[in-house]
Parts: sequence; structure tokens; C-alpha cells
Amino acid sequence: MVRTGLRLILGGEADFDIVGEAEDGLRAMDVISDLRPDVVLLDIRMPNQDGLTTTELLRAQPGPPRILVLTTFDADDMVLRALRLGADGFLLKDTPPPRMIEAVRAVAKGEPALSPSVTRQVIAAATGGPGPALPAAREELGRLTERELEVAVEVAHGRSNAEIAERLYMSVATVKANITRIFAKLGTDNRVQVAMKVRDAGLL
Repeated sequence: MVRTGLRLILGGEADFDIVGEAEDGLRAMDVISDLRPDVVLLDIRMPNQDGLTTTELLRAQPGPPRILVLTTFDADDMVLRALRLGADGFLLKDTPPPRMIEAVRAVAKGEPALSPSVTRQVIAAATGGPGPALPAAREELGRLTERELEVAVEVAHGRSNAEIAERLYMSVATVKANITRIFAKLGTDNRVQVAMKVRDAGLL
């Protein structure tokens, strides 16, 4: 049912070409190897091989596809682990179709796609409480400008682009541009990874 629903949602987009589907993680590995898709949507809970293991195996391959993880629960620890393993984003299965289409396009362009309703919870789980400041993390954050560092700290607090813009008196477009530069300078793929570096630097 889930795969049928996704095919109906995504199949009508002129710039999408659905090249295959699989019933579990093991079969997915074969299908992905044969068809080499640009983006893969993975259910985090699958029989035989779950989305977490599949994500890890795919990321270990040369030239892996972009990976968008789907989940039913907004506080699923497996989602957090998938992001740490390099998934490009995650969405709840009940995400409205327009948002899901937008997320697939974003991931295809190398942009993160995190469900707005759960981003704050995932970042909170990823960062936990403040720990000892690590010199390596502080050195990494030293690559950022003062403004970029301010944005990175706001990201670590789980705030949305609109909230950051309001707090720092910036436009949303400027916030997005700063976040893009932060990802590039820190070598990160998503907001959770940025939050963890801020935490490790002792700035939370």
C-alpha cells in the first residue's frame, strides 16, 4: 500500500522517472545496483533488511544514490541513526504530497530534507546535554564567520529557518544561504550533523 501510494504521488511529476521498487532491503540492494537511481526512498522498517542497514550499505558504495528515509513515528531513534549514517533526509509517511515531492527534488539536488514537525526532536536527541568541549570541533567551527556561527548555534537549538531569520534579523533567503555555506565549510549534509558539531564544541 505504501509503495502504491508513493507511486501515485510521485509518478505524475514530469521531472520524475520511477525506475523500480522493492519489497525489502535485500531486494532493494539488487534493484539499486541494477538501475542506479539518483534518489532512493527507504522505509526505515522493512523485512529481511531494515532501512538503517540498507542506508549504511549504500553509503559505503562508490557514488551512492541520495537517500530519503520514510518513517511512521516522529521520535524514532532509528531515524536519528540513519541521519548519522549519512541519509540525506527523512519524512513522515503522512507528509502531504506537495511536501514529499518538494523533498525528493531537494534531495536530488544535494539539499537536506528534514520533516519540519520532527526536526527539533531529532536535533534534541542527537545533541543531548552539553558535554566537554572538543578542540577538533572548536577548530572546525572556527572556519565559520561570526554570522555563520550564530546561525549554526540557532540550528543546533532546533529552530526553523523562519525562526532563525526572526531572531537574527535576517531574511529567510539569507538564512538559507548561510546554512548552505555552513554545510560546505563543516562537511555536513544535514542540520543534525551541524547540531552535533556545535554540541561537541561546547556551544549549547
